[in-house]
Amino acid sequence: MGDCNGLRFTAALCAFLIAGSGASSDAAAEEVERADVVDVDGAQLFVELRAADAAAPILLWLHGGPGGAERPLFRQFNGDLERDFVVAYLDQRGAGRSFDADADPAKLTIPQHLQDLDRVIDHLRESFGKRRVGLVGHSWGSALGLLYAAEHPEKVSAFVGVAQAVATREAQERELAFLHAEAEQRDDEEALVALKEIGPAPYDDVDEVLSAERLTERYGGLFHRPPNRWSIVLRGLWRGDATPWELYRIIRGNRVSLEAMLAELLTLDLRASVPRVSVPVCMLLGRHDRHADAKLAEEYFLQLAAPKKTLVWFDESAHNVPFEEPERFNAEVRGCLSDSSRR
Repeated sequence: MGDCNGLRFTAALCAFLIAGSGASSDAAAEEVERADVVDVDGAQLFVELRAADAAAPILLWLHGGPGGAERPLFRQFNGDLERDFVVAYLDQRGAGRSFDADADPAKLTIPQHLQDLDRVIDHLRESFGKRRVGLVGHSWGSALGLLYAAEHPEKVSAFVGVAQAVATREAQERELAFLHAEAEQRDDEEALVALKEIGPAPYDDVDEVLSAERLTERYGGLFHRPPNRWSIVLRGLWRGDATPWELYRIIRGNRVSLEAMLAELLTLDLRASVPRVSVPVCMLLGRHDRHADAKLAEEYFLQLAAPKKTLVWFDESAHNVPFEEPERFNAEVRGCLSDSSRR
């Protein structure tokens, strides 16, 4: 899954560094447009911050992957949320502008991502004088966010899981069953050959993961209606959400993260590790999602104990709800977080 105008970024960063610690008393009435770099255990984590009002509640995006720097997509499709929240777009360790080709891939672990996230959230809380932040996680980011909310409920106002990841191994098994059924029904010989090469779940390596993902997209399980990718890329470059020379880093970071974390991800099962959480939970699921498997997410939602739970289905979406039905998605996120923003 997968991510400014260089001069604009440099100017914003310099302005922030000059402003530094001298936030004025009327900062609440000011727009926010800056980039922060948060140092955590050998990594420099890039966080883009945007808001119409610095006094608004904080919304922290957690992208998928792992390593899938979706920041430009979130800004392009869901930037309207910046009118109501201080939106923080984090490039996680190993992804996007946080990618370091010289970094040790062994540092890419779930516990390290949780430690990184805790430091970033503390940075946001201190910067804007807030007790809690709202978390919105997509795919892998939904698993990371729910693990964090269970561990640090005092820092989270509410959690929104989008295309909620639950149990990697079982999701792979369900994805393969879907692919075999579709390929046989369509008499898709090319897909049947690819599926034979992939073999049974769990997938042994990243190439198998990506091969299965391509087939899932072919059959409408990633995007219900495939978008014009070139149009999205060109629009993102024109808007300044990414630069052409970033594209290689985005692709490379995604693969490095998948290679480093695949074995660990196969042990992930939130049904066992997060049976309950002490913050309100919303799950926004695409009816046609066959990658994370929306039915698996629904089953988990029904058993998850939380003070308040909301499940919303998007009938025209698959795995990429924020980009397939952006206006409705943005409205649902507002609804999920608005009641909890004063916690």
